[in-house]
Amino acid sequence: MNIKEIQDLIKFVAKSGVNEVEIEQKDFKIIIKSEDKKVKMQEQIIVQAAAPAAQIPATPVAAPTTPVAPVAPVAPVVEEESKYITVKSPMIGTFYRSSSPDKDAFVAVGDTIKLGDTICIIEAMKLFNEIEAEVSGKIVKVLVDDASPVQYDQPLFLVDPS
Repeated sequence: MNIKEIQDLIKFVAKSGVNEVEIEQKDFKIIIKSEDKKVKMQEQIIVQAAAPAAQIPATPVAAPTTPVAPVAPVAPVVEEESKYITVKSPMIGTFYRSSSPDKDAFVAVGDTIKLGDTICIIEAMKLFNEIEAEVSGKIVKVLVDDASPVQYDQPLFLVDPS
């Protein structure tokens, strides 16, 4: 099984809604697991609600109003970011901003990129895959920390196409 077949299998699993796929042949074994996005979103909401309560000791009456306030400013930020193009991860792996720790990052906030420029590397199964820009524009935000794991279709960068 080559890397393209594995990537296609990962895409299929992500889109199909299946939680786990296991393939075993005589020379290799692959297990692909996906998370339930609804459960993940509920966990994120719980974490957001718990954080303000831990920071501000208040009566139980004040706790429900605290999470509401941070949620309101999120809407304008989403509208602001809607004019940007989101560059997403084409595979599961480990995200790297540079080719080695002692080298400069491929791109930084404020850099202008062209179609086909290398913008990062994603390591999957000991293979280092250079990820090329699918759009031209200016890097507005890097959404992932260096050397952190990424999922298929996870946002990596925000690009201003203008």
